[in-house]
Amino acid sequence: MITSEIQSKITTLYGESASQTILKKIEQLLQNYGDMSREDTSFLSEKDIFLITYGDSLTSAGLPGFVCLNHFVKSKLEDLISIVHILPCFPWTSDDGFSVVDYRAIHPELGNWDHVDQLAQHVDLCFDFVLNHCSSESHYFKGFLDDDPHYKNFFIELDPDTDTSSVLRPRTLPLIHDYESASGTKYCWTTFSRDQLDINFKNPDVLIEMLDILLFYAKRSARMVRLDAIAYLWKELGTSCAHLTQTHMVVQLFRDILNLAARHLLILTETNVPHKDNISYFGDGSNEAQVVYNFPLPPLILHTLSSQDSTHLTRWAKTIQPISDQTTFLNFTASHDGIGVRPVADILSQKEFDELVELTTRHNGNVSYKNDSDGTPIPYELNINYFDAINNPNDTRVDVETQVDRFMLSQAIVQSLLGMPAIYIHSLLGSRNWLEGVEKTGHNRTINREKLDIEHVINDLDKPTSLRSIVFGRFQKLISVRKNQKAFHPNATQEILDLGPSLFGLKRCDHTVGQTIIAIYNVTQNPQEVVIPDMSSCKDLLSHQSFEPDASGKLSMTLLPYQTFWLDCKSH
Repeated sequence: MITSEIQSKITTLYGESASQTILKKIEQLLQNYGDMSREDTSFLSEKDIFLITYGDSLTSAGLPGFVCLNHFVKSKLEDLISIVHILPCFPWTSDDGFSVVDYRAIHPELGNWDHVDQLAQHVDLCFDFVLNHCSSESHYFKGFLDDDPHYKNFFIELDPDTDTSSVLRPRTLPLIHDYESASGTKYCWTTFSRDQLDINFKNPDVLIEMLDILLFYAKRSARMVRLDAIAYLWKELGTSCAHLTQTHMVVQLFRDILNLAARHLLILTETNVPHKDNISYFGDGSNEAQVVYNFPLPPLILHTLSSQDSTHLTRWAKTIQPISDQTTFLNFTASHDGIGVRPVADILSQKEFDELVELTTRHNGNVSYKNDSDGTPIPYELNINYFDAINNPNDTRVDVETQVDRFMLSQAIVQSLLGMPAIYIHSLLGSRNWLEGVEKTGHNRTINREKLDIEHVINDLDKPTSLRSIVFGRFQKLISVRKNQKAFHPNATQEILDLGPSLFGLKRCDHTVGQTIIAIYNVTQNPQEVVIPDMSSCKDLLSHQSFEPDASGKLSMTLLPYQTFWLDCKSH
């Protein structure tokens, strides 16, 4: 059952002498779980739409969070959303779930595994696998502090005077924290916070435990797992400790194991880093993640609409190429985190970069910083609700319809680009900055993590004039059209068009049914003329307008401010 690829990776990571013992443990895991692969192991399609949500983003007094989420999915989303990414739903101590205490239990305020199973009857599920670190209250770390031999090397101990200057730091907090144990003070590696202890993958027992959890999630109906903070998994002093060869090898091992036990389960890697490093987690297109986030997209779309200039977005989009027919990008504008700006540091000029930072504060958002290698604080994340990033909440001169048009144009771009579109629940529901939440918690990211009363949300959705209803209705229309176009399949070809700075355009083609869609976006507040040569008759899938080329084959049209055209047509 164990393949030669698995044997080779285990030997490389842990040495020849330890490999046989480790391989026997892996084989036992595979026997325990059996083959859990679904009959349908096909890849993603144009019908797949990804929703990002906490288990309690929707609440109701006295009800577990999953009861509310189940109700909302069944009543409002079953024909729209195919995959629901549940952000960490396990017992936790900090960071809104990302300090996991128990990877195999559901947080009691959310419900239990029966509630998760009920949700899985209506949509596919993506579980968050927070495998770089765990909570200081986990049984792993408690055992470590109690000097339990089994947990002796589960965490990374360092002399507090160790030179860690080469380590890439995603936060400004200390890398090393002290903890009192049964045998005295221990100093441990903490990439993100004192409550989040980095797990030591150099210990093969850690690998076995994490493989067990991975297969447990497959057994619990997962269609996808998101590997949180995967870039920092393996540590080697003297290096950046990011994107190391060993980290990629661990991801490859996960893929190898899933190929044997759960072929349908897709791996999504979370690496909010420059594009080249980000796409390295595709591996060779067959041996690592099937899906990676398109991290430059949120800040680039924001820059495009704030500057009314698509130049950078067009230039960057031309670099996005398919890796294989079994990999794709997760396209998004918002998530539970802020808008990461590190991925566009080498795309935007310093002036344009600074303008995004200034825009964020002007629109009532906050900016999170990290320390550069020389200790200089640099922005790494814009903490703001995406609707309010696109639309200044302090500018009362702009009517609601125009605000929605601007926002939905950003979402339409996401729906049409090569990849699978993802929507954060607060984008879907037209939420705004939650400033009161930031005041309560003192955390910048809280601004886009409001817990919403489900009855109030449904009441708002039933009011045609409410912002939530207008935004949700526009999403319904957009998604219902998108899901019926083979040209939006993740494997359909993509060509980025040069239409000038006022427009963003692309062509998607599916050769199995011969469909071509030309998507055109007016990113400005003024009407824009566009002429496309060598065209036949076209129909806009969104407005149902028909267009005819002139005798020379040129198709001329006018786009209203922030208008989107999805033209179903064929080239001569």
